Amino acid sequence: MDTEKIALLIDRLEVSLEGSYIPIVTQLAETQHNPFEILISTVLSLRTKDEVTAAATERLFRLASTPERMLKLSEEEIRQAIYPVGFYRNKARQISGICRDLLDRFSSRVPDTLENLLSLNGVGRKTANLVLSLGYGQEAICVDTHVHRISNRLGLVSTKTPEQTESALQDVLPRCYWSRYNTLLVSFGQRVCRPLSPLCSTCPLGDLCPRIAVTRHR
Repeated sequence: MDTEKIALLIDRLEVSLEGSYIPIVTQLAETQHNPFEILISTVLSLRTKDEVTAAATERLFRLASTPERMLKLSEEEIRQAIYPVGFYRNKARQISGICRDLLDRFSSRVPDTLENLLSLNGVGRKTANLVLSLGYGQEAICVDTHVHRISNRLGLVSTKTPEQTESALQDVLPRCYWSRYNTLLVSFGQRVCRPLSPLCSTCPLGDLCPRIAVTRHR
């Protein structure tokens, strides 16, 4: 797909997003501009529905909104605050570990480099890139299951793993779209380009999409 078609694709996704639900982490980034809250809310969002993440995030940050205050909570208190997010026991432990790392190694400040973010307790590339993008305004591509799936369906990349997709997108996607790409595709993937039986008949990208590997659609 050439640059002109990619620009058209992004424009249509932006129009499609208008009036639609925006992922909770993006909402936080637009209202709070707080890298710590973006980091923790991203951890909570993994394998969890957005409405559950939103409620859990609000309960947790009502108790503690800085690494120092978070460390004053017991893991049981964190567990109770974030339940019923997916893997809430592991995430409570991870949040405590992240806050300890931030306090001991980074003077309580969330790192602004990929290398240092990946060194935090349990933080992977998806979370790190989202913090860089939404928390610090850096050009970073956050690849989750929606971004991986839809980028392959569109023929932008031909990859097997999210890590491969991130690298391939860096080669084909203009840098001006990197930070926005995740938000656009997550919302689009939840509403239209679903994992099973995507809504191709009403898709605004229908004439641009080769529907690669789509075997059933509506």
